[in-house]
Amino acid sequence: MSRPLPFDPIARAAQLWETRIGPSETMAAVTGIMRVQQIIQSAVDGALKPHGLTFARYEALVLLTFARASHLPMRVMGERLQLHPTSVTNIVDRLEKDGLVKRVPHPTDRRTTLVEITDGGRVRREEATKAVTDIDFGLTGLTGKQTEQLTDLLTKVRKATGDFTE
Repeated sequence: MSRPLPFDPIARAAQLWETRIGPSETMAAVTGIMRVQQIIQSAVDGALKPHGLTFARYEALVLLTFARASHLPMRVMGERLQLHPTSVTNIVDRLEKDGLVKRVPHPTDRRTTLVEITDGGRVRREEATKAVTDIDFGLTGLTGKQTEQLTDLLTKVRKATGDFTE
């Protein structure tokens, strides 16, 4: 979108919804979340593109960086990233092709393959992290306290839908 609209289209839709369909709070909230997701994704994609990464590949590098031994089984990566095994395989394939990770055999379980971040992967993760943090992951316009509140609210929705248990 090249220029801002002279009105809030979501607020306008909510007014029409209220008049023609019924209560609009949930519709307006979900539509707002979906629009903000587009804004954030565009900003993050733009920050990561010069580093040859998508957000999914960036998340995988971060996850491996957080791992105590800098490697994890692919199954664990899928669980932590909340992705289907096929998606994890595709992410690892691309990262491996770029020299950012390598597959290594598990020392005690022949059926398990570990994914290990390389030195190049660490450097790329560090550079990409600077890029996304420089733009606040695309989440602009909120104070630190508001960002915490937003995280808390979204966490409630995720928990209510069974995304995780405490």
